[in-house]
Amino acid sequence: MNDALRIQRGALALGLLVVSGITLYLLRPILTPFIAGALLAYLANPPTRRLVQAGLGRTAAVIIVFTILTGLFVIGVMLLIPMIGRQIDLLQSQLPGMLIWLQNEFLPWLQRVTGLELGDLDLDAVRSAISEHWQSTGNLVADILSQATRSGFALVGAIALLTLVPVVAFYLLRDWDRVLQAAVNVLPPRWRNTTRQLGQECDEVVGAFLRGQLLVMISLGVIYGVGLRLIGLDLGILIGMLSGLAAIVPYLGFIVGITAASVAAIFQFSDWLIPLILVWGVFALGQTLESVALTPLLVGDRIGLHPVAVIFAVLAGGQLFGFVGVLIALPVAAVIMVLLRHAHRFMTNETKAPLP
Repeated sequence: MNDALRIQRGALALGLLVVSGITLYLLRPILTPFIAGALLAYLANPPTRRLVQAGLGRTAAVIIVFTILTGLFVIGVMLLIPMIGRQIDLLQSQLPGMLIWLQNEFLPWLQRVTGLELGDLDLDAVRSAISEHWQSTGNLVADILSQATRSGFALVGAIALLTLVPVVAFYLLRDWDRVLQAAVNVLPPRWRNTTRQLGQECDEVVGAFLRGQLLVMISLGVIYGVGLRLIGLDLGILIGMLSGLAAIVPYLGFIVGITAASVAAIFQFSDWLIPLILVWGVFALGQTLESVALTPLLVGDRIGLHPVAVIFAVLAGGQLFGFVGVLIALPVAAVIMVLLRHAHRFMTNETKAPLP
């Protein structure tokens, strides 16, 4: 009877898990602000906890942390948006010349080296596509205003969803301990200690990984951006920022950055050999610092995932939940790895246990 009851409970739990997963998948269009808010609250919880331990009330600590985060966000936007705008304008002005260089120099060289017949590049079609793209990008504000007059409800809905992010984060952060305790209390009493242990281990792994990986990405973006600007590369800041963002996947930031920077250096400098070597030196320095210092000190082997598994997790998260899926892919993978390690230990111990 006990075995039959255990099987029934396991089947019920599995069924509830499947139904919950399907429900979340169907609700994914409106889950974005809640997931983003929960992620923001999770990242802001450690400094909030320290302020509470220093003697502040929970609500006051949350207000202080949110004020600091808002200030940093506003300062970052004020500094980065104009800089990125200038870099994009510069890229737009250089694209026609890059296309001519691609047609007249790079493709013939590639044909000579590889022996492949690549054919001629239809510059007119490429220019037309780029022109349309940049024109639509440049008129983004006008398009938004035009859409607002024709589809005001959709715009209001989008703004409402965006506004929900800080609201959700604030209330989750204020009631963080109570929310976690309520979630544990839903479980049967005999599961609660194990669940708390799993939660603490997941928190340690995910928290350390997220904060460490964020610092690694920022550090690499600064190293690449400043280094490329110091050697005189006009698009250095933009390429450095993109390389830092792409560093969420192992080696992707390095590959994307060194490829884009090499093309930009060859196009910008007439005597491009020395600048190209300097570009490679910047990325070699960044990759060395990441491998020797940044990742071991800030991240370590927190998740224990193979790089191929990391790439798969990021792509799977993006396919299922879009941009938010990319953000939560590695934390979810970290939680799954913790659960798998516990399951492995449980099954190993059960296998080694003597038979009655």
